[in-house]
Amino acid sequence: MNNSQRILVVDDDPGVLRLLSIRLKSRGYDVATAESGEEALSNVGGFRPHLVITDLRMDGMDGLTLFQHLRRQHPSMPVIILTAHGSIPDAVEATRNGVFGFVTKPFEAPSLLQQVESALRLSGAVEGEAGEDDGRWREHIITRSAEMEEVLQRAWMVAASEASVFIHGESGTGKELLARAVHNASKRADGPFVAVNCGAIPENLLESELFGHKKGAFTGASSDHEGLFQSANGGTLFLDEIGDMPLSLQVKLLRVLQEQQIRPVGSTKAVPTDVRIISATHRDLEDEMNAGRFREDLYYRLNVVSLSLPRLSERREDIPVLANHFLTHLGEKYEKPLKGFAPEAMERMVGAPWPGNVRQLYNVVEQAAILSTMPIISEDLIKKALRDDTPGLPAFADARRDFERDYLVKLLQITQGNVSQAARLAKRNRTEFYKLLNRHDLNPALFKEAN
Repeated sequence: MNNSQRILVVDDDPGVLRLLSIRLKSRGYDVATAESGEEALSNVGGFRPHLVITDLRMDGMDGLTLFQHLRRQHPSMPVIILTAHGSIPDAVEATRNGVFGFVTKPFEAPSLLQQVESALRLSGAVEGEAGEDDGRWREHIITRSAEMEEVLQRAWMVAASEASVFIHGESGTGKELLARAVHNASKRADGPFVAVNCGAIPENLLESELFGHKKGAFTGASSDHEGLFQSANGGTLFLDEIGDMPLSLQVKLLRVLQEQQIRPVGSTKAVPTDVRIISATHRDLEDEMNAGRFREDLYYRLNVVSLSLPRLSERREDIPVLANHFLTHLGEKYEKPLKGFAPEAMERMVGAPWPGNVRQLYNVVEQAAILSTMPIISEDLIKKALRDDTPGLPAFADARRDFERDYLVKLLQITQGNVSQAARLAKRNRTEFYKLLNRHDLNPALFKEAN
């Protein structure tokens, strides 16, 4: 049994928790427990379970509410519901809404363990068609972010298929790294991985780059040229910035994907091709389709499975580990004895906005490494590399005040200024809720007028 298979068990009955924990640990699973849905949600980020087993009926947050929260935050994490016989109709309805399965109490160990194994195989935590996850496929992606781990879990699962993958993310978030990781985890890992930036090649040359050309096909074609589709045969072709591809070429790409063969420029003979397509862009392709700049049929051909990379500002816990990793690499590259960052330098990096994402972080660390005359990178060097335009993280009190105001505004928008209804949603009495509104100078009447 793989000790990395993590299961979170949730039940407000300590006896059931203890029994389940013993049964699962005896099979080699890594088990964490929680006595409420609220406690479970607070534990998910740190424990990062591959599977959650939860009781249906619990005081406070029940199992279905917990499932709904988990589905929003971790959509590929399977959930098994424990239920008494009288609640089976509710559990059946839950499976229609996406719960992996349910087990009735008192449960039979073989039935429970069979469901657990099936659910773990779904989550990619058990050796199956994709093979055992030893981590090597993603070794160049450094993260401690729960959100990034969720993306990587989905990437591992989709890698076992031949489905086309579409990666969305801002520039500098690591789209090519993720595409290469999917390739490494797939059955095509021994084949070539070929990447092309569709926005970096002039339109009149892109067709030849992708599909190849015959000698004499155009001025300057002095010999036959093998295109990237042929170079990637048996492997993966990564089409970066697919949103920049001209419409005329989108038609030809769609035909290639449908017919699984290419026709080099100037040739009358089609050539079979066997490639998996992974595409990416920083553009919103739905907006591009609405504007007539991207073909809808091509979009759905490419976007069989979608992976979305978070911005660096959404995974700030990764900044220290990435910065130190980059510094170690750059110390070796420039043969300098670089040891780390001054605390103030790291604080400034953690609080920076990072519009250029991970690529910008690397450039900032590289500039500081080049200019540093000391083993420890100073705050002043980081400040200059960031061009001194980086506000720090807000103080806790300021962040809490901003969150509270935004929360109240959202409640008033939802209820169209109905204070009684908003107070009930916030689980506060009207008097207390009015005090909160006054504290933030919010007038419910304005929200009635706005709606």
